[in-house]
Amino acid sequence: MTRDLVLFGDCRERLKEFDDLARMCITSPPYYGLRNYGDKDNQIGIEQTPEDYVNELVKVFREVKNNLTEDGTLWLNIGDSYYNYRPGKGQGLVKQSVSKTNQDLPSKCNRRGNKLQGYKEKDLIGIPWLLAFALRKDGWYLRQDIIWSKPNPMPESVRDRCTKSHEYIFLFSKNQNYYFDVDAIKEPTVDGRGLKRKKSVWSVNTKPYKDAHFAVFPEELIKPCILAGSEEGDLILDPFMGSGTTAVTAKSLNRDYIGCELNHDYGKLIMKRIYG
Repeated sequence: MTRDLVLFGDCRERLKEFDDLARMCITSPPYYGLRNYGDKDNQIGIEQTPEDYVNELVKVFREVKNNLTEDGTLWLNIGDSYYNYRPGKGQGLVKQSVSKTNQDLPSKCNRRGNKLQGYKEKDLIGIPWLLAFALRKDGWYLRQDIIWSKPNPMPESVRDRCTKSHEYIFLFSKNQNYYFDVDAIKEPTVDGRGLKRKKSVWSVNTKPYKDAHFAVFPEELIKPCILAGSEEGDLILDPFMGSGTTAVTAKSLNRDYIGCELNHDYGKLIMKRIYG
C-alpha cells in the first residue's frame, strides 16, 4: 500500500488492510445523532444508544492501535450531545443541542422511539468522557484532555444554560512511553522574548469551508497535534477523513497521510483541497 492515499468504505474493515505503520492518528468521528452522512446504514453516529455508539468507536480505535508504531499516539476530537425524548417522535440530537426533530438523520436513526434508560430529558449525555473511559478500558493510555475553545461558537437559542463554546481533544498513547515533541509546539511568552510550553486550552476559531456542507477541522487546531506527535516523513492516519483537513495539514508539514472515508462523494473535495 502506498502513502498519501484515501481508502473509501467502512473504516472498521478498511483499517485491516493497512500494511504500513502510522506514527500518530488524528481524527474527528461523526458525532452521535448529529447529521446524516449519506443515508448509509453502516455509518457511525446513528446507533440506538450512546453506549452502542461508543462501542462502535472502540472497535475503530482498536484497529487504529494495530496500525500505529509502538510509540504512536491518538489525538481524538469529539463533541457532545443533549438527550431529548418525545413519545412517538424518538430522539432529536441535531446540532449538539436539544431538538424536537431529527429530520436530517437517516431512517434508521429516526426509529429510535424507545426512551433511553439512565437519561432525563435535557441531560447532557457526556459522550466525550464515555468514549475516553471506554478507550482507556480497552487498553489505551488516557494522557490528557485538551479544551478546544471556540471564540466564534455556533449561536444557540436555548435560554437556560450558557452557549456551548468548547469541545475536547483527547490525547491517548498506545504505550506508556510514546513520542511527544514538547518543544515543537512551544509558544511565545507575553513579552515576546522567549518561548513557553503550550497549555491545555487552545483557542481556535471555527472556519467553514465553502465547498463542504458540514463542519471541517480547522487546520490551526490539528497543526500542533501533528507537530507534537510526529516527525517529518512520518505517516499520519485519519480513519474519518471527511473533507481531508488532516491530509492537507500533514502535507504542509512534510508528513504523509493515509485514511478512510465512508462517503465516496467526498473524494473530489479531498483531492481538490490537497492538490488544488
